[in-house]
Amino acid sequence: MTDSSAAPVPGPHRADKGDAGYDRALKNRHLQMIAIGGSIGTGLFLGAGGRLAQGGPGLAIAYAICGVFAFLMVRALGELAIRRPSSGAFVSYAREFLSEKGAYVTGWFFFLDWAVTVMADITAVALYLHYWSLFRSIPQWVLALGALALVFVLNMLSVKMFGEAEFWFALVKVAAIIAFMLIAVWAIITSAPVDGTSAGFHNITGNGGFFPEGLAPVLALTLGVIFAFGGTEMVGVAAGEAAEASRILPRAINSMILRIFVFYVGSVILMALVLPYTAYSSNESPFVTFFSGIGIPHAGDLIQVVVLTAALSSLNAGLYSTGRTLRSMAVAGEAPGFAARINRHHVPYGGIIITSALGLFGVALNAFLAEDAFEIVMNLAGIGIAGTWTMILVTHLSLLRRVRAGQEARPAYRMPGAPFTNYLSLAFFVIVVASNLVSASGRWTLLLFAAVVVAMVIGWFVVRNSIRADLLDTMVGSDGEG
Repeated sequence: MTDSSAAPVPGPHRADKGDAGYDRALKNRHLQMIAIGGSIGTGLFLGAGGRLAQGGPGLAIAYAICGVFAFLMVRALGELAIRRPSSGAFVSYAREFLSEKGAYVTGWFFFLDWAVTVMADITAVALYLHYWSLFRSIPQWVLALGALALVFVLNMLSVKMFGEAEFWFALVKVAAIIAFMLIAVWAIITSAPVDGTSAGFHNITGNGGFFPEGLAPVLALTLGVIFAFGGTEMVGVAAGEAAEASRILPRAINSMILRIFVFYVGSVILMALVLPYTAYSSNESPFVTFFSGIGIPHAGDLIQVVVLTAALSSLNAGLYSTGRTLRSMAVAGEAPGFAARINRHHVPYGGIIITSALGLFGVALNAFLAEDAFEIVMNLAGIGIAGTWTMILVTHLSLLRRVRAGQEARPAYRMPGAPFTNYLSLAFFVIVVASNLVSASGRWTLLLFAAVVVAMVIGWFVVRNSIRADLLDTMVGSDGEG
C-alpha cells in the first residue's frame, strides 16, 4: 500500500481485459452526436407532453435542476474516462475502485435502466406510428416488435455503422428542436393563433401560473425528468471505441450543459407559452401538438417523422450500450457467458441479443397494457438511471480518495466542486427516488424496484464464486490484445 507521502502514480493505467476485441472506429463527429443523442431522446420528444399536462410550466424548473446534476455526473464520468477509456465504462471503473461487487451493482443498475428504456422506446415508436391512419389498424405490439427488429439488425453491424446512424439520427433531432424553437418564438412575438388560442405569456398567467397543480406534482415528476436525461452517461461507453478519446471527450461533455438548458429547459418554457399546459397529453409528442395546431400544412406529419427518428435513435443507443456493458460483466463472470461473445464485426452480439430478448417484455406490455406501457417503464427506468449515476459518483469519490492518499495522479479534466458536488448530487438522487412515495403509480414503481433489488442480491450469491479477479492484472495494448 502506498502511503500518503508517496508521489502520485504517473503514466498509463491498467486496462480491462473486457475491452479486448473492439474496433476503435468512432470519430470526433460521432462522439459529439452520440453525446447529443444521449441527452435528447424520448423523454423530451414524448414524455414532456404528459409531464406538462400533469405539472404545468413549473416542469421547466425541474428540468433545469435535474440537468445540472446530470451534467455533474457526466463530468465525474468524464474524469474517469479520460484517465482510462473503456467500453465497460462505469462498470470497469467500479471494478477497479469498488471491487467486483461494485461492478456487479453498477452493471445491473445500468442494464435495468437501458433494458427498460428499450421497452419505452419501442412503445414510443408504436405510439408515433399510430398518428397516421395508415398504421392505426395495426396492433401497437406489432409496431413495437418491428421497431425492435429493425434496430437489432442495425446493431449487429460494425460500430462505425452505429456511429454513422447515431450521427444522422442526432442531427435530425437537433434540427427539429431548433426549428420548433424558432417558430415558437415567432408565434409568441406575433401572438399567432395556435389550435384555437394564441401564443403568448397569457398561456401561463391565465392558466394558474407556473405551478397550476401545486408543487407536489412537479416533485413527483422528477423521476420522469431524470429519465429524460438518461443516456447522457452513454458518452462514457462510446469513449472506449473512440480514436483520441482524451482529446475529443472533454469537448463533447462540456457542450452538454448548454444543450440541456437550451434544448430541454428552453423547449419546455416555449411549449408552455405557445399553448396552455392542458393542451398536451402523454399520447402525443408536444412538438406534434404544437405544429399540428399552428396551421402549417403537413407540419405535424413532418415533426412526427422527426420524433419517430428520435425514438429509434434512443433505441439504437440502448442496444449499443447494454451490449458493451453486459460483455464487460460477462467476461468477469457477473453475467451470462453468452453475453461475452463478439462477432467478426467486433460487435458484442451476445449482450445485444439478451437485451433484445428482454425487449419482448415491452412488446407484451404493448399488447396487454397499451395505455399505460410508456408510463410504467419510464418510471422504472428512472430508478435504474438514478442508481447508475449514484454508482458513478461513488466510484469517482473512490478515485478522489486515492488521489488524496498519493496513489493516483488526478487528470487535468475534472468534476467541478468535487467532492462536495458528489455528496450534493447523491443526496439529490436519493430525494428523487423517494419522491415516488407521493403518488400511487410511484409507490408501485418502488415496489417493483424492490423486487429487482431482491433479484440482484440473489444473483450476486449465485455468481460470486465464479467471478474472475484478474481482469485488471495485465495491460491491454492499443490493438485490443493482451
